[in-house]
Amino acid sequence: MGQEISVSYQAVKSKVYRLIDSLVEDSKNQDDVQESVRRWWKHIHPADRPIARKHLLSVLSKSTATLEAISGGLTDLQDFEIRPVHTETIRAENVVRMHSISNETVVQRLKASM
Repeated sequence: MGQEISVSYQAVKSKVYRLIDSLVEDSKNQDDVQESVRRWWKHIHPADRPIARKHLLSVLSKSTATLEAISGGLTDLQDFEIRPVHTETIRAENVVRMHSISNETVVQRLKASM
């Protein structure tokens, strides 16, 4: 554990947002993000993990709620139409990423991985 990792709310939020951004920008895929989280978690001192977990679950919950609000708001726009996705413009890998999972599923996956 040569490296000290901050588990402040801001540090955890920043880590999550960087990972989300890397998916949006296609610089990482889901497997890369999951591996990044595993590596990050290993660097967190065991005594700091409960607070890191608390902050991580909070950030993930708020992020999921935000994405749901954005998605829900799109259907209310008059000039926004939902159209079929053309496979030549978006890779199938990206479409899979767009499916949201419930907060409960996120919590269960985190519990299982810890």
